[in-house]
Amino acid sequence: MKRSNTVRFLVLSFLLVSYLPINGAVTTTKLKVKAPFTMPAIRMPDFSNCKKLVITDFGAVQGDKIKTSQAIAKAISAAGESGGGIVVIPPGEWLTAQVHLKSNVNLHLMKGAVLLFSDNPSDYLPAVHSTWEGLECYNYSPLIYAYQCKNVAITGEGEVQALMDNWKKWAGRPRAHMNSLKNLYYWAFDNKPVNERNMVNDSSNLRPQFIQFNRCENILIDGVSIKNSPFWTIHLYLSKDIVVRNVKVWAHGHNNDGIDPEMSQNILIENCIFDQGDDAIAVKSGRSPEGWRTKTPSKNIVIRNCTVKNGHQLLAIGSELSGGIENIYLNNCVVAHGAKMFHLVFIKTNERMGYVKNIHVSNVKAGKIDNGILGIETDVLYQWRNLVPTIEKRLTPIKNIKLNRINASKVEFISRIFGQKELPVKNVTLINVAADTISSKKHIHENVLKFKEK
Repeated sequence: MKRSNTVRFLVLSFLLVSYLPINGAVTTTKLKVKAPFTMPAIRMPDFSNCKKLVITDFGAVQGDKIKTSQAIAKAISAAGESGGGIVVIPPGEWLTAQVHLKSNVNLHLMKGAVLLFSDNPSDYLPAVHSTWEGLECYNYSPLIYAYQCKNVAITGEGEVQALMDNWKKWAGRPRAHMNSLKNLYYWAFDNKPVNERNMVNDSSNLRPQFIQFNRCENILIDGVSIKNSPFWTIHLYLSKDIVVRNVKVWAHGHNNDGIDPEMSQNILIENCIFDQGDDAIAVKSGRSPEGWRTKTPSKNIVIRNCTVKNGHQLLAIGSELSGGIENIYLNNCVVAHGAKMFHLVFIKTNERMGYVKNIHVSNVKAGKIDNGILGIETDVLYQWRNLVPTIEKRLTPIKNIKLNRINASKVEFISRIFGQKELPVKNVTLINVAADTISSKKHIHENVLKFKEK
């Protein structure tokens, strides 16, 4: 072979090898999603070239929480250190304590696998950087937790399940719990360092989220079933590039939202089934100073082809939204007949500012809704109303809300909008939004500008 041809061959070979995925390494793909706003492509992790690490090879034993917890941790470390790996939970029931994911790790539950999480609070210590209702703190670890991770996934046809006896006892709001919330609220306004906001003691009883991705990128949750949850079920916090698909959630405890994107961006939620004790999908962006300081809105979120069997709302916006919420598109979803639901879409805010804009909802069918199809309320404070003063009052601009092709069988109203005199809700459009039976007024409005119905 001539020297010039040899050089050309070596260069081409080098380029080819450079573009081939390395065995064991995670790669990423870009997913394009259609929306009525500019939606960035979502970067997804691809583990198809990664090695599988079965937890029994690391010492997991059914019924032995300590050995199984240690085995899962060892397998996750080995997968992360190798540049990418699939940690496999085989069929059977596996009792465990907390699971902390790492970058380049896919926690994969085989069909017939049940990862059963203890309800002993000590199994979720030491405390980790987390949140409670939009305020940052150190608290008991979420049952499955990822912090500052990249390329991370939970996949498979198996189930994650939470034991609930102890968390049910914590679900009340006794005086000691409320006093702890007061402390956290004042600490946030005083800008006290988060690592000094310790909420783990004998009385705070702040239940952990089931799954939390905290400050992560390139996230995939695909195929798994989730049963029970101490608090919010799937919490996406300050994270981006996320796909949640084919997930089944059954959780009827206190504050059991299905999925809570909070100050997170570039998200697709599709083909999921929600059976909830609270909101099915609740988009949030921090409470008061947390959202104001972070200045990271929740935005570019597409929700499609989902079914809700129960839940307070199909789509809730807020009430923690101080960082702002924009560019939300929900399309082609169904609320099952017999579902217990207050609204299809409920935007709830208060005097803690932020903003809401560009919310698009289309092609939704539902049975009876206790309240109505669209609710917007600007004075929703829940337990905070009389708990603490409003240290700094900031109103929330809400505008550009569009609903198209929505039908329910029976409602109290089609829309109920309570804006504020100082800052009315603006630009609400309803196109082909109807109910077979309306028991009260069709539209109940205060302080609304440019409302259109077609």
